[in-house]
Amino acid sequence: MGMLDTFPKAFETYWPGLGGIDLLVGLAGAAGMYLLIQSKIRQAKKFRRDAEYGTARFGTKEDIKPFVDPKFQNNVILTGTEFLTMNTRPKIPANARNLNACVIGSSGSGKTRFWLTPQLLQAHSSYVVVDPKGGTLDQCGQFLQREKYRVRVFNSIDFSKSMHYNPLAYIKTESDVLKFVTALIANTKGDGKEGDEFWTKAETLLYCALVSYIVFEGPEEERNMNTLVEMINSAERRRYASALQTGCGRTAAPGFLWKAPRRIF
Repeated sequence: MGMLDTFPKAFETYWPGLGGIDLLVGLAGAAGMYLLIQSKIRQAKKFRRDAEYGTARFGTKEDIKPFVDPKFQNNVILTGTEFLTMNTRPKIPANARNLNACVIGSSGSGKTRFWLTPQLLQAHSSYVVVDPKGGTLDQCGQFLQREKYRVRVFNSIDFSKSMHYNPLAYIKTESDVLKFVTALIANTKGDGKEGDEFWTKAETLLYCALVSYIVFEGPEEERNMNTLVEMINSAERRRYASALQTGCGRTAAPGFLWKAPRRIF
């Protein structure tokens, strides 16, 4: 029987045969096709057509929209059209972004005018502002107060325009006195070499006595550093030159006595 005679018999019916050989041949063909396709997939090279120079581009409003808070006041202003929400836990966690910003520019380039001032006028956070020129306080201070902010100012140039700190107000016990005096001496001795330990101890005792008197005995309005400085400055140092006889008959070296003024308060 020739090949041309077998074709009509092969296509007499379109139903698959249920014979063992027919099923075996079909499964073998399907398995071979599957392995061929998987081999092609693994060996295929991933081409990025028309992206040889990268795919970076400028963002659009649609790109940044998921990161913007619907309420304008709850955003960090990046540009005139781009913002970032202050919510660090948005509904979609993948939209959370780091809110740190680094602004670099020369003097007069507008770092304060075009970056800092708009952030302050948002009034959505607590702020710590370094204002060496004092202009930011004049521009935004009253606005922040109207927004119920508590404005605190530390001015190391003009103390009349600065808030003050009174460490004596926090002294409650004698141990607090010693801690304060120790910190005071340690931070006012300068960079020079420390002298005889005797003088350090004497200075500590003097300061402890004065501070204790101011805090525990003095009137409330006088419990401040100004009173301590005035007492130290007005103390009269008088050399004690007379010889002191000890029990052993030896003469002690002359010392120094500190005499407080007759009227302290």
